[in-house]
Amino acid sequence: MGKFHTTLPPSLLPWILSQPVFFVSTAPLSPQGHINVSPKGTFPNINSFGYISSPESEPTKPAQFWYLDLSGSGSETIAHLYEPENGRMTVMFCEFGKAAPRIVRLFGRGKVLEAGTKAFQEWTKKEDIEVIPGARSVVVVEVELVGDSCGFGVPVMEFKERREVLKDHWRKKVERFEKGLSKENLERYWAYKNAWSLDGLPGMEVARKTGEKEGIAPIEKMVGPMARNLPYSQRKWYSSLSIWAMMLQVLLTAIVVLAGERLLGFR
Repeated sequence: MGKFHTTLPPSLLPWILSQPVFFVSTAPLSPQGHINVSPKGTFPNINSFGYISSPESEPTKPAQFWYLDLSGSGSETIAHLYEPENGRMTVMFCEFGKAAPRIVRLFGRGKVLEAGTKAFQEWTKKEDIEVIPGARSVVVVEVELVGDSCGFGVPVMEFKERREVLKDHWRKKVERFEKGLSKENLERYWAYKNAWSLDGLPGMEVARKTGEKEGIAPIEKMVGPMARNLPYSQRKWYSSLSIWAMMLQVLLTAIVVLAGERLLGFR
């Protein structure tokens, strides 16, 4: 039978910290927005996630779950946590092995500590986190509720190995940048792919600042014949910019035509 706890039972902590993967879910406040679920693989050789219990001297202080967030092609979680009055987040762990079936959910409010900020530096130092290439933030969740239930519906699967592709990709990208290839800059990648969410919510702050500074247009995330008819397919500021650009182009074209007519003596 499922139970809900105000604090994580101590017996569950070692199990959580031994998991090779967990899932995070967030959503925008708008009912038209898209709910997001992301898998997060853990790394055995680095301190990539953790759980900080409430101190005995402050039992009412929320416990915290955190993880090192690597760069990816989307920024839905970050955008949802940045949305004013939002921050809702659920973290889920499942037992996929032959141990006793179990599902644990951590319900709470999340915040984003972006790479390069003072908060990021302080947290990684405090938790002794190795900041590997491609790390874009630390996500910290203040845990409000812990759900513990059976996982009889979860299939038994054999864990084979962790994928090293993502870590290798970012390591090579950083190496190319350090050798002088400016286009391999992580900030430029973030500006292109992590500046806005699918629903047009602001994503990484450094991504938007870099995009504005260097004139990097964000990727169109909605594709297909009906994409442009959907209300969330265009970022508002980018749509406005496109409209103004078209109006300016029409105005300049009219000026050139009129000037040409005068020079050719049509008037």
